[in-house]
Amino acid sequence: MTPQDMVLTPMGLRFQGRVIPCSIGKGGIRSDKREGDGATPHGIHRIVGCLYRPDRIPRPVGWARPIGPGDLWSDDPGCPDYNLKVRAPYCGSHERLSRADRLYDLILLTDWNWPVANPGRGSAIFLHRWRKPGHPTEGCVAMAPGDLLWLTRKLAQGSRLIVD
Repeated sequence: MTPQDMVLTPMGLRFQGRVIPCSIGKGGIRSDKREGDGATPHGIHRIVGCLYRPDRIPRPVGWARPIGPGDLWSDDPGCPDYNLKVRAPYCGSHERLSRADRLYDLILLTDWNWPVANPGRGSAIFLHRWRKPGHPTEGCVAMAPGDLLWLTRKLAQGSRLIVD
């Protein structure tokens, strides 16, 4: 392990001597992750990017990229853009990144099933803001907005999320 490693434990996300309360997927942790199962995938996942809403928060780190109104994430295993950021209009199944709620004001992107996606293995494991403490996700790791911002400012691209 390196100082840039985050480790998901039953108590929360352990990083640099802190344990950050977090929520994981409603399907628990699985080694055989599939699209739509609501699970957080077991393994070592690298942080490959950061997205943020410039209309809501200032740029958190120099390597963050803005989310615009037409930005989407493809979750359609039948599309060639599966598990990639795409732009509206988009005919395949997708998730809007520019949401009305604040869940995606700040997103850390992992390399789960990326950059070349295996259709059906599951799309987009993000670290993002939670709805409320303890509320499960669709497979992502979610936490309080202050903790997410602190974590983002401490991490570098390539940092690892270890899910055991």
